[in-house]
Amino acid sequence: MGSKTPLYEDHLSRGARVVDFGGWDMPVHYGSQIDEHHAVRQDAGMFDVSHMTVVDVRGESASAWLRTLLANDVARIKTPGKALYSCMLNDTGGVIDDLIVYGMSDDWFRLVVNAATREKDLAWMTSRAVAGVTVEEQPDLAMVAVQGPRARERAAGALPEAHREAALALKPFEAGMFGDLFVGRTGYTGEDGWEIIIPGAEVVGFWGRLADSGIRPCGLGSRDTLRLEAGMNLYGADMDEGVTPLESGLAWTVAWEPEDRNFTGRGPLEAQRSEGVPRKLVGLVLEDRGVLRSHQKVIVEGHGEGETTSGSFSPTLGKSIAFARVPAGIGAECLVEIRGKRLAARVVRPPFVRNGKARV
Repeated sequence: MGSKTPLYEDHLSRGARVVDFGGWDMPVHYGSQIDEHHAVRQDAGMFDVSHMTVVDVRGESASAWLRTLLANDVARIKTPGKALYSCMLNDTGGVIDDLIVYGMSDDWFRLVVNAATREKDLAWMTSRAVAGVTVEEQPDLAMVAVQGPRARERAAGALPEAHREAALALKPFEAGMFGDLFVGRTGYTGEDGWEIIIPGAEVVGFWGRLADSGIRPCGLGSRDTLRLEAGMNLYGADMDEGVTPLESGLAWTVAWEPEDRNFTGRGPLEAQRSEGVPRKLVGLVLEDRGVLRSHQKVIVEGHGEGETTSGSFSPTLGKSIAFARVPAGIGAECLVEIRGKRLAARVVRPPFVRNGKARV
């Protein structure tokens, strides 16, 4: 038996199929993963993501410290509540984790990190903490993501009336405190929506109100196909401590300026950038019949081989898609080895789908 979120019993009562996910007992679907996927693309769905780890970094040195801890630069956060996506790197430039950091004030930053990396993330951060910085996990908080073109419209009624208008006024990648609720206009699906952090004691009632508003409960199965279509990496699959952001399609998350910001892993990243990155992460669309999965061999004529890192059938496109780490010299086509057969695939630049529409 794994760890359970406060919504575990509610998931069972709604007929969820529960599986282990990073040591947590989580719903993979409530009957039809495909229907849940389409609900998010076309209307509104909600996910229990309370297994994610919320960490508050506070103190007079919080900003300066995060500028050394993260590859992206929190100095880019110019107004309170702005969110920033970043990788946290080890000394060789490998990705310890990817995370969202919300800059709430000069001395308060809220980080949301992955569930499976919780222990190593906290150990890394606390070992690197300096005077004037506190790193505090918030285990009493739960988290719900409402996603889809009608998600905010439907979810607003579940918020306290006094805060609805202000929450609806949030711009993409902005967050705010609304009573006990921390609401961020962020997500992991390629659709509009909110990620709402709420006291665990209040989340069951809140989840029920969201369901009553017509938002469909969704499991982590559809969350994975949605994020893949949206071109969003999954930690442990598309990147890990053995690869750098430059090899993972995440070069855009590295803030090189100013040149004197000495963030952890900068030296190896600069060397790799100077020498040329030998491999990169690309999108693949399978042209033949078959299903792309992780760890399938990719043959790049004239350049060698690579490997798929994430793959699935895309419900929106009606085709099989994948991420693959391949030799940097890859062209517009390649072959993928599936069950002993070499099938043709087209090389594309993710996202595959954004805001419900095909991009490839």
